[in-house]
Amino acid sequence: MTTFPGSPRLIKGGIVLIDPGTSVVQRIIVMQYNPDTLTRTLQLQGVGGEGGDRQEALRLKGPPIETIKLDAEIDATDQLEFPNRNSTTAELGIFPQLAALETIIYPSSGQLQNNNSQAKSGTLEIAPMETSLSLFVWSKNRILPVRLTEFSITEEAFDTFLNPIRAKVSLGMRVLTVNDLGFDHKGGNLFMVYQRQKEQLVWQSQSGTFSVLGIGGIP
Repeated sequence: MTTFPGSPRLIKGGIVLIDPGTSVVQRIIVMQYNPDTLTRTLQLQGVGGEGGDRQEALRLKGPPIETIKLDAEIDATDQLEFPNRNSTTAELGIFPQLAALETIIYPSSGQLQNNNSQAKSGTLEIAPMETSLSLFVWSKNRILPVRLTEFSITEEAFDTFLNPIRAKVSLGMRVLTVNDLGFDHKGGNLFMVYQRQKEQLVWQSQSGTFSVLGIGGIP
């Protein structure tokens, strides 16, 4: 990365964890390097299917199911060149960065202990544990409420104490819509902002013409 004073500031992607009830920011995880590619898949939520009611052919049950996949790299090699300046990295490698990502899909130890205590006291029905709301941030135009659905880590290099110092993290995420969260939920509100931004961008795209399609109009 250039240090030339006139070079543009590099914006990075990341994940922000907020309290689902109060919207208080709990943690901000910034990617060390932006991935080269980001794969998005949208699955249509239509009504019926093949052989279904013809009156339902153009109806939608809700927003499409959008999934996102990416590979993120974490590398402590540069920091290890100056161990006195980066004592945590010298001692633990990239364990802290990996833990920040991994614990997104863990219930807290406090929640686990509380549920265990309830079970021992004879509580018949124990509510599933609620995690933080994860927001995938990929520029100001894409702040998406998501649920992590896939998570794999490939540790590629280690120091003399077997601490990982380089790894590739593959993430799969499912965008949560108002169908999942409701309109009154903070995540549902953020999804509506995301959809409205898409609708506004449509009007900034160049519209085609019939002549380009080789026709004079719709018969």
